[in-house]
Amino acid sequence: MQTEIKISSQALDIQTCIDWVMLPESGGIDVFIGTVRNATKGKTVLRLEFEAYEKMAIAEMEKIAAQALAKWPVQKLLIYHRTGVLAVGEVPVIIAVSAAHRDAAFEACRYVIDTLKQTVPIWKKEIFEDGEVWVAAHP
Repeated sequence: MQTEIKISSQALDIQTCIDWVMLPESGGIDVFIGTVRNATKGKTVLRLEFEAYEKMAIAEMEKIAAQALAKWPVQKLLIYHRTGVLAVGEVPVIIAVSAAHRDAAFEACRYVIDTLKQTVPIWKKEIFEDGEVWVAAHP
C-alpha cells in the first residue's frame, strides 16, 4: 500500500491525483473533491483563506491514512490540502483511494475526509460581502 500526503499553496490537479491512485488491480477508485462554494448559511462567499499548522497537519494526515489502511484493504490513498487564498470554485481538498473492490474505496474515502475535518489543524477564514470569520476548515 502506498500513501501520498501533501499540503500545498499551489493549485491541486485532480487528474494527477486520480492517476496516482490508479492501478491495474484496482477495481474501485473513490475520489472526494472539496470545492469552495459561493454561499455559506445564506451569506455570499467572496473567497476563503486557508492556514495550516503544517508539521502537525501532515502528521495527523499520516495517522488518518494509517488508520484507513488498518480498517480497509486499500491499495493506494492520497490526501492533498491547499493553503492560501482560494476563489469560489477552486479546490481546497482532494482525497483519492483505490482498492480491489468499490466498498473498501468508498468507505475509506469517507472515513478519511470525515476524520480530517475533525482532527487536522487547518483553519479557514471565510470572506463574505459584509465581513469575515475564522473557522475550523472542515466543521
